[in-house]
Amino acid sequence: MTKDQTIYDVVVIGGGVCGTALLYSLSHYTNVTKVALIEKNEAVALVNSKHTSNSQTLHFGDIETNYTLEKAQKVNRGASMVKQYLLKHDDEQSIYTKYHKMVLAVGEAQADKLRERYEVFKGLFPDLRLIKREEIETLEPNVLKGREDTEETLALFTPEGYTVDYQKLSRSFVENVAKDSNQSIERMMGTKVLSIKPVIDEAGKESFIVVTDQQTIEAKTVAVTSGAHSLLFAKELGYGQDYALLSVAGSFYFAPQLLNGKVYTVQLAKLPFAAIHGDPEVHDASQTRFGPTAKVMPLLERHKYGTMWEYFKTAGLSLDAFRSFFNILSDWTILTYIIMNFIYDIPLIGKRLFIRKVRKIVPSVGLSDLSFAKGYGGIRPQVVNLKTRQLEMGEAKITGRNILFNITPSPGASTCLKTAADSCRALVGFLGKGYQFDEKRMFRDLS
Repeated sequence: MTKDQTIYDVVVIGGGVCGTALLYSLSHYTNVTKVALIEKNEAVALVNSKHTSNSQTLHFGDIETNYTLEKAQKVNRGASMVKQYLLKHDDEQSIYTKYHKMVLAVGEAQADKLRERYEVFKGLFPDLRLIKREEIETLEPNVLKGREDTEETLALFTPEGYTVDYQKLSRSFVENVAKDSNQSIERMMGTKVLSIKPVIDEAGKESFIVVTDQQTIEAKTVAVTSGAHSLLFAKELGYGQDYALLSVAGSFYFAPQLLNGKVYTVQLAKLPFAAIHGDPEVHDASQTRFGPTAKVMPLLERHKYGTMWEYFKTAGLSLDAFRSFFNILSDWTILTYIIMNFIYDIPLIGKRLFIRKVRKIVPSVGLSDLSFAKGYGGIRPQVVNLKTRQLEMGEAKITGRNILFNITPSPGASTCLKTAADSCRALVGFLGKGYQFDEKRMFRDLS
């Protein structure tokens, strides 16, 4: 490094919804003066945050039946921040569409489960209520059309359902970066990070040399917000050795307009994957999107088969990794789920099996109504804890010396601003004296 070369306070690696949320937060609520966002693609949010690559849902935890109350409380805090941002910055609703939503219970066992859940969760979600068959039919006539009258049908319902284009949200974060004359914020698009090298100065302070395919820069602190690739960077620096990834590719099916809002099905508690649901497409209510499926693939990025070797590097190819994957896949519920979801993507056969799931929501749907959503779906990096040999629910955050790594499977997009707040707090702590994060103002602005 030459003496006159810029040294950045923070370098953010990865321009998806979490990276851009962090850029927005750093610009508005901290006094860091030099920030760079590095994104390998020519524009932000072209991987998992792209509107075709995720389930377009703002998760609060109210109708996600595999969430515990504790997890729902955390997710709700984060999702509420995104909701408030949207209400303040998207008057024309070009980023989101608001619908009602419900989780549907069919049969006595599922209905009892929803009644129990409602009693536990109604204090956290005051708009949540139980509705019976008559009201379900008024709101969603196709959910009852063709369904047996003798089947007990119940739903947890809320008017607070948001379908979000996270690609547009990412662009909005970048467009709304604070224009502070004291701050220098650079966006390095089409720039791939090749390596991150720690360096220690004479005073023992650690900083980083970030080598890209365009240039080499120096950073006092680094935030890696590149999804599945975050663990790869972490392991190259000696962090995250107790984690591996189970990469799950989600796919979808389209149908003509069948639903007026979002309709979920009851989820098995031991599965960290989203329940099959149907909802109107975010920018086209004439189409209903059903999914996601959940197919395990040894990739860090969907349709990028060159990331296969990188995937195995995140797993470490260790005995602990093999034991962990064997332990997870030996669970009959998980194994059956994974096998069936692999079949759902197979032409002809897949649609005939997947329609059984769709008919749990819309019994009268015909095979000709469904079409595979080609080009839709991304990779969700489910975190595997190699110590417990279990799948972990939610994101993993790895903190090192002056560097942090955010791995964000679902519902990572929903909690992107809360994750950004946590990252701002950590980064300002790394930078030390003279640097500040106005956390109270951020939560006041977004509450």
